[in-house]
Amino acid sequence: MARTRGSWTGGTLGVRTFLKPHHVAAAVFHPAWIPRSLDPSIERLKRFRVIAGAVASVGVYTVLEGGFDVTELLENALTASAVLLLLTPLTVGVMLFVWRRTGTVRQLRVPLFNSLKLLLLFIGCVVAVVLLVQTTNGSGNMLVIMGVGLTMMWMLVFVAYGALRVSGNFFGTAAVHRCLPALLATVTSWLMAVPDLVTGDLHGLSLTMGIVFILGAPVTVTAIALAETGRLKRHYGIRLGVHPASLPPVPGPTPPMPPTGLPHVPPQGNPYGGPRPPYAPGAGGNPYAGHPQPPHGPYGG
Repeated sequence: MARTRGSWTGGTLGVRTFLKPHHVAAAVFHPAWIPRSLDPSIERLKRFRVIAGAVASVGVYTVLEGGFDVTELLENALTASAVLLLLTPLTVGVMLFVWRRTGTVRQLRVPLFNSLKLLLLFIGCVVAVVLLVQTTNGSGNMLVIMGVGLTMMWMLVFVAYGALRVSGNFFGTAAVHRCLPALLATVTSWLMAVPDLVTGDLHGLSLTMGIVFILGAPVTVTAIALAETGRLKRHYGIRLGVHPASLPPVPGPTPPMPPTGLPHVPPQGNPYGGPRPPYAPGAGGNPYAGHPQPPHGPYGG
């Protein structure tokens, strides 16, 4: 598939845009090739899923244990990036194995490659932010601190907004299959919660509070993901276990409605038409009935 220039960002980036990192993040981490939501209800469910996923990533217990720590957050981001780098291709590979009966991998080559590039781009940005933070904290030169610090602040906003974007579209996997983002969000949230339960690491919370806060996020993400995939199945016939090439066509945007009523056409008479009906104006004894009267005299007097 040939790629036109600006197809990744849709041609929305300009020089002034880079002064607003959240606008750049919206263009870079939600590319133009990601399909739009089918209806507002699914979009609302995605927003709820993103909120629950953010709770799972940041962790409510971090706040309860002693406040918000940027260093710990960056360490968690690196760990989450490593998990995503392993888990996302593995989950997609399992689904490709499931879809092998109704389609081939070759049919999905372009969206799979695009999603992989978006995943690597996000992980690379997270690593870059961590390196910038370490450079700023370890440098004693004021010029380095100011220069690298400004770049670090821009990147922090950029990556934070990018994380919200990729949490919703899950690295553009909706271009592969519209049910994949919900599946990947569910698998990721559970994988991040189960190790704490297995090892008994409740992060200083009591047993009850630890279970509630550790399981609360993945359970919520799972419930919202099930509602999302259920709506796709009921209203659009999109099933997770069916290869995307075998799914029914997704309805496109509704075309604008034509104007009501017939277009105005000025009346056009036919002077050479057939005979008039006997009661039509001018057909009876008075040839000027229904028409302007002629002058009474030859000279109009």
